[in-house]
Amino acid sequence: MIKAYKLITGDDGHSHVLTGWLKENLMTQVVSLKVQESPPGSTLDWHNAPTTQFVISLEGALEFTNWSGETFILRPGEILIAMDTKGTGHQWRLIGDAPWRRAYVLFTEEANLHFEEGVPSRE
Repeated sequence: MIKAYKLITGDDGHSHVLTGWLKENLMTQVVSLKVQESPPGSTLDWHNAPTTQFVISLEGALEFTNWSGETFILRPGEILIAMDTKGTGHQWRLIGDAPWRRAYVLFTEEANLHFEEGVPSRE
């Protein structure tokens, strides 16, 4: 199972993070792909996701923070599901000495993301 963090905008207008995983071997309809790299030490101040998208972290670790102070660290091989396209948004900072290499995979708001909140059971 692949660990995932889902950023959403709550009814209070603030971004919130849900921790879970993506179910395996299920297809999600996507729209496009973009890759990007940021050098070590990079940061991005308060912003919203520009669109609904998977952010697949390939290299580098980031600390994300939302307006209410919730934080999490996105590590290589984990996926961020960015859906907080309005509201107070989030910020991030790259930690460690590696660049952040990632792939943005855009999906529509109607797409089935196959995200499950919580900790997966090992049955």
